[in-house]
Amino acid sequence: MKKTESSFFSVPDQNGVSDLLYRSLAKPLLFKMDPEQAHHLIIGGLSGMGSIRPVPSGLRVMYGVRETSDLAVDMFGCHFPTPVGLAAGLDKNGQAVTGFSSIGFGFMEVGTVTPLAQPGNDQPRLFRLPPDEALVNRMGFNNLGAEAMAGELARLTERRIPVAVNIGKNKATSNEEAHLDYAKCIRALYDYADLFVVNISSPNTPDLRNLQHGNELKELLAAVMNEMETQRKRAGSSVKSVLVKIAPDVNDQELEYMVSTIADSGVAGIIATNTTISREGLSHQHAKETGGLSGKPLRDRSTEIIRQIYRQTEGKLPIIGSGGIFTSEDAYEKIKAGASLVEIYTALIYEGPEVNRRIHAGLRELLRKDGYSHISEAVGAEHR
Repeated sequence: MKKTESSFFSVPDQNGVSDLLYRSLAKPLLFKMDPEQAHHLIIGGLSGMGSIRPVPSGLRVMYGVRETSDLAVDMFGCHFPTPVGLAAGLDKNGQAVTGFSSIGFGFMEVGTVTPLAQPGNDQPRLFRLPPDEALVNRMGFNNLGAEAMAGELARLTERRIPVAVNIGKNKATSNEEAHLDYAKCIRALYDYADLFVVNISSPNTPDLRNLQHGNELKELLAAVMNEMETQRKRAGSSVKSVLVKIAPDVNDQELEYMVSTIADSGVAGIIATNTTISREGLSHQHAKETGGLSGKPLRDRSTEIIRQIYRQTEGKLPIIGSGGIFTSEDAYEKIKAGASLVEIYTALIYEGPEVNRRIHAGLRELLRKDGYSHISEAVGAEHR
């Protein structure tokens, strides 16, 4: 991923017209639809618009974020024009990379992808909890398979932001053979990913979270890193980074073991965290639905996980913070706890694409108030 020019993103819309369009028109229509139908409409729309040459430029005018020297980040062998990325789960097949890269994201995850296509769990499997500004999903890694994603990414004529491919195992694959599935995904997608994310933390694939513990984690990561080295030699490329996405539903002892194992494996970093199975403090009728909860109720727990990882590793293992970020203050709290980059998902659904612009502007102001000239100075600040 080559460094982009400072004019990569467009000048912000000072009149708030783009925000008004989402809040007064798009959101009411989308929220009247079934959540999964709305999801498909968004992906289909961004995919289609991204293929029409003038449209991405128009999206950047409406929703783009100007790259600034205080928030641009270089790490994992990539240049991130902004520190706010899109979490996995929205663009499951890599069909809308051009569209998402035009609405202010500094990077994005695609997937989770598995070696073979699979339908996922039965519908309905995606639920909104508006009073809590949250979502519950039990999608189950529905995707078109690794080869299909490779085809989508290969067709990209221009790549403006780093693309992280989030990989998982097929539902039918046992944990004993899970390493084979992760290796297959790496083989199929190595040439098209800027970095990889090993997903062992979704609550919606039976027994998947067991891969976070004991020798299973150590053996899985060893297999992943071996395959990455094999592909690096084949491609004659520089090293591509691997991150591990972990769950928030672990105790201190489990977290300490996971972090120690991940740090010893050669993996480049951790994404903290995936969705939670906790429903503490929720009363909405959909709170009882089985699946992973994302959104504001996850914010504090994911930040605490970040805090513990940073403390245990003494800040030596980079962290991407994810979970409940809706505002610049939310993002900044995770950064000060130890995150070098952050991701959003649920906020995009509730707030619309203007959320990127607001977070970016707010982060710049928060850095200025604290006397920092670059975001890296704020990473882990609460530990100093």
